[in-house]
Amino acid sequence: MRVGRIPYINCYPVYGAIDAGVVALDAELVTGVPSDLNAKMARGQLDVSVVSAIEYARASERYLLLPDLAISCDGPVRSVLLLSKLPAPELGGRRVMVSRSSMTSVALLELLFANVWHATPEFVPGDAELTDVAKFADEPHDARLVIGDAALVLGSGPQGPGPRPYPFSYDLGAEWKRWTGLPFVFAVWVAQRSTSVDRALAVHATLMASRSWGLQHLDQLADRAAHASGVNSGACREYLSGLDYGLSYPHLAGLTNFFNRLVEVGRVPDGTLAFLGKR
Repeated sequence: MRVGRIPYINCYPVYGAIDAGVVALDAELVTGVPSDLNAKMARGQLDVSVVSAIEYARASERYLLLPDLAISCDGPVRSVLLLSKLPAPELGGRRVMVSRSSMTSVALLELLFANVWHATPEFVPGDAELTDVAKFADEPHDARLVIGDAALVLGSGPQGPGPRPYPFSYDLGAEWKRWTGLPFVFAVWVAQRSTSVDRALAVHATLMASRSWGLQHLDQLADRAAHASGVNSGACREYLSGLDYGLSYPHLAGLTNFFNRLVEVGRVPDGTLAFLGKR
């Protein structure tokens, strides 16, 4: 069995006990950014993995969702930010740097521009994981999407201004909540439909056990996250405790709402949810 995991600190509560040797995973862990894991799952090179929510919707006929396991927020997420030199509604025709390393964040950003900010910018490829603002100047742009640990380093908080020269900072989780009133699911865990159900269920049970340990040891994980990211441990603790790693009915409502909006604009073919379960 090959199991994918994202190296960002937001995955620490799910994999922390496995990394610490507290919970044993009978599988090979494969680390990659979301776009890499999405591609490996699409090619059948992984059996179970965390993937972008939009990757599941894009090819739901290939995958089964692992129950009650996701990376979600119900308000500010803190690690997915639009940093802008102008107010978002004024970015029509302007260059906005985005990254394909997080398909879900890009899709959410496009929906917010179309439905909330009512602007049509020019989306151009860029690095969403840079933490050195000075390097941003090499790319002509008016705003940029920043994700993962880089967003924690650069962001001043869920509602605050961004770093110079970005006086406007938008937390995409908070913007979605304000728009729809629902939680937002950024990533889900899936199994290939071709994978043995029993083996996939065993991996799921291990991940759930590791998550339970992780949520009980957030202080320990926050210290580890601080060392990895350069963000102080208090901020890391606040960040990790603000995320939700389950997939409750409200989260499913948010996920379905997101998928339905993507179906309407032709981004994904289907918004159906199907879960891994005993045969």
